[in-house]
Amino acid sequence: MNRIVVTGLGAITPIGNDVPSTWQALLEGRSGIGYVTRFDTSAFTDRPIAGEVKDFQPDTLPPKQLRHMDRYTQLACAAALQALNDSGIDISHPLGPECGVVFSASGGYHVIDEQYRVFAEKGPRRVSPFMITHMLPDTSSGAIAVLTGAMGPNIAVTAACATGAASVGEAAEIIRRGDAEVMIAGGAEAPLIPVIYAGFAALRAIATPGDDPSTACKPFDRRRDGFVIAEGAGALILESLEHAQARRARVYAELAGYGSSNDAFDMAASEDSGRGAALAIDMALRKAAIDPTRVGYVNAHGTGTLMNDRVETHALKRAFAKHAYRLAISSTKSMTGHMMGASGAVEAIFSVLALDQQVLPPTAHYEEPDPECDLDYVPQHARLVSNLEAALSTSIGLGGHNAALLFTKAE
Repeated sequence: MNRIVVTGLGAITPIGNDVPSTWQALLEGRSGIGYVTRFDTSAFTDRPIAGEVKDFQPDTLPPKQLRHMDRYTQLACAAALQALNDSGIDISHPLGPECGVVFSASGGYHVIDEQYRVFAEKGPRRVSPFMITHMLPDTSSGAIAVLTGAMGPNIAVTAACATGAASVGEAAEIIRRGDAEVMIAGGAEAPLIPVIYAGFAALRAIATPGDDPSTACKPFDRRRDGFVIAEGAGALILESLEHAQARRARVYAELAGYGSSNDAFDMAASEDSGRGAALAIDMALRKAAIDPTRVGYVNAHGTGTLMNDRVETHALKRAFAKHAYRLAISSTKSMTGHMMGASGAVEAIFSVLALDQQVLPPTAHYEEPDPECDLDYVPQHARLVSNLEAALSTSIGLGGHNAALLFTKAE
């Protein structure tokens, strides 16, 4: 079976418009969460908060295509181009059939919202002929292929909040079975429109802003009361080890294992024992064929809701038994917010960088321990390490979807 390595990274997040600025902000514990500015919030009783991408300029994208792109596709394409540039892969010529794309999102919310208003105000004949092709969950994967000439396997994976992680995992499986040598993988999301925000608010799971909205997301803390919706994109370049070695590419880490599962329990609530998430972790460990005690760090899904953080703690205990108490665990959503379908990909990047640089990002705003969440959550400050061999990134989504990505240090 082909071994899979990570050779390029790209990210646009509420705390930075590329990987270096995002990573630096993360290690410094800086939050990108604040009051919403992207839409009129006057209809809301409570002032909405979110993790907004700031000062994003999609100037690397062709103006002709850009004119019709939903914001999520813009973020996706920009992150993918960053990752390709970071990998050293030459895109001045089409990448051809040896390169594929798995890039996903919930879809083009902004395009749908805009064109519905056109329909309501001006009638059906004024709806854009570009609406359908730019509203789909797979629009980003298609657009990235058009930009790069990547003719290999091209799909979108939809698994709610586990989408980004599942996209990376499924891209690795494509290389592993020999259908491509290189994959552009990741997720993007731009959900900040009023009706989507109202829908999440109706679930009663959004964090209250308190006196300082930047500290609203408090994963694993006793005071936590919800998640913060956010936008962003993350992209990873995956290659077969042989292909990467042949072109003497820099290798950040090896993607050694991927697991996917479902709670088969409820469309909104996670099964309380954490059995579904533990199944995904077990699968990733089995595929990696490593002793669980080699895993030293977990970038947790860690949304900051009462239910998720408790269930995820249970899942880690099920999967790792006594070793769970020796794991260092952090939720970077405390600073980025929850980027929905992009989160799993961005958090995979954070896991890769933790291995590559031997430093663990913190769980910001963690001050009051919860007896039901009694593990080591790397509170408030980044932590230097010297012997981190393997890092796990976990994702949990509505509908019971779970995904786990296990990375090992580059040899």
